[in-house]
Amino acid sequence: MNTVVGSHDILLVTLDTLRYDVAARLVAAGRLPNLARVLPQGRWERRHSPGSFTYAAHAAMFAGFLPTPAEPGVHARPFAARFPGSETTGDGTWVFDAPDLPTGLAKAGYHTVCVGGVGFFNKQSPLGSALPGLFAESHWAPEFGVTSRHSLERQIDRAELALRDRDEPVFLFVNVSALHQPNWFHLADAAQEDGDTLESHAAALEYVDRRIDRLFALMTRNRPCFTIICSDHGTAYGESGHTGHRIGHEVVWTVPYAEFVLERTPARPRPQWGRARAWDRIRG
Repeated sequence: MNTVVGSHDILLVTLDTLRYDVAARLVAAGRLPNLARVLPQGRWERRHSPGSFTYAAHAAMFAGFLPTPAEPGVHARPFAARFPGSETTGDGTWVFDAPDLPTGLAKAGYHTVCVGGVGFFNKQSPLGSALPGLFAESHWAPEFGVTSRHSLERQIDRAELALRDRDEPVFLFVNVSALHQPNWFHLADAAQEDGDTLESHAAALEYVDRRIDRLFALMTRNRPCFTIICSDHGTAYGESGHTGHRIGHEVVWTVPYAEFVLERTPARPRPQWGRARAWDRIRG
């Protein structure tokens, strides 16, 4: 990471509430073609979350404690706040002298942007402002939230505006709300009285997959982009009698994770007006 920081843009996407078992099943079945193209070996990595609900998990991740590989052993972290006695700070770890990653990256010359999703990012209360307040620039609107059928499109719209004409390295964080309850409306022909199910959870992930390429393209205009995409925690749909999260259950603690580099793909020059008209005539 010491060669990445400063030379790459950095993108952290949390697919809020996404379960590992659902994510792994869908990618294996070929139902996530856009994500499968970027996931290392086309698969999600199985990891354990540092928290069982959004605030706890993100507070830990912003301190450098990303989801931990599920296999036993000591696993070096990509980012770490300077902390005496840390056993997971390795030679490849980028160490920052700040209490949180956004502040550390800002000191390294990054413009930091948060595009929130669920309520802990809505800036409508002191608690809802705590995590966004770590960033130089933060955004939230109702259309980014859990009740919006088009939340990810609107979040990417906002990210595009925030990054327009930015030349310095960027750290963009996007909290994708689409997976979080309620998600019944992502399932075709579903009604509110049907409630949320594993099937609607899966449909919400397919919705994200159909939109995520636009976010990746946005982040590769100026330089390569080191990308982390993961869940902050899972959620229960009746397992052992549980519904929801903030509980110590396997489906809550086990999350999908991936990190990879998106190579720079400069935008092509726009065609001249006359050529565009000629192409329109050919299509007509």
